[in-house]
Amino acid sequence: MSAADTTESGGRLLAVSDLHVAAAENRAIVEGLRPGHPQDWLLVAGDVAERVADIEWAMSLLASRFARVVWAPGNHELWTHPSDPVKLRGESRYRHLVEICRRLGVDTPEDPFPVWSGPGGPVVVAPLFVLYDYSFHPPGATTMEEGLAIAHESGVVCTDEYLLHPDPYPSRQAWCQARLSVSEKRLSEIAADLPTVLVSHWPLVRQPTDTLWYPQFAQWCGTVHTADWHTRFRAVTAVYGHLHIPRTTYYDGVPFQEVSLGYPREWSRRGTSYAPRVILPAG
Repeated sequence: MSAADTTESGGRLLAVSDLHVAAAENRAIVEGLRPGHPQDWLLVAGDVAERVADIEWAMSLLASRFARVVWAPGNHELWTHPSDPVKLRGESRYRHLVEICRRLGVDTPEDPFPVWSGPGGPVVVAPLFVLYDYSFHPPGATTMEEGLAIAHESGVVCTDEYLLHPDPYPSRQAWCQARLSVSEKRLSEIAADLPTVLVSHWPLVRQPTDTLWYPQFAQWCGTVHTADWHTRFRAVTAVYGHLHIPRTTYYDGVPFQEVSLGYPREWSRRGTSYAPRVILPAG
């Protein structure tokens, strides 16, 4: 089994995503995030921030409060943003963030998968970085080229096209293919008698994108090659973000939990306070 030490716990397995701490209102919310139990773990499913300094601030704060923090990157962490003094691109930027997380004691997709043995456990917590490959075609498209043409015609184009560089891979879809291969191999090495919690910024199945206001955006939201991972790898739940549509839906009986905070203009309309989602114990 490719898993880290099992940690006995009486706490809860909690999850957040899309904290976007560059926004002052979101930063204040993150400053208020605290465990309810000394043994609470926190899963962070990407899009903490765009600038390395902001990412490090947030992860350091959360790691100092929660018993264990597990991080999977989102597209915003991978941007090489003009305002960020750190100009690393692509794989080099990702590896730089992994090293920051390791220094803070935060688990990443490059580390042995930790085992949650608290209420609802034991389960292997598997943070994944698989990216996307444009295979969630928008209506009217059957190829990546057609999908991108539709997006550009409508003016709905993800900022990734300008700021998320795949270096040294020739394309984002090639980087996605490499990440799929690595991730699938590691998941296959988990002992067959252990269930999992799969943590990815992008949803592992296409269906959650069906409610997007702009269906053209779906092509930046995942890959069809992970569509059966929740059943193949015995997921008790799948955690994701990216869509800024917090909810729980079920596929093949498995709960898929979108746990994003999102931007102030989005969460303020919901009129509810934000708190980490309780993943385990279920219910």
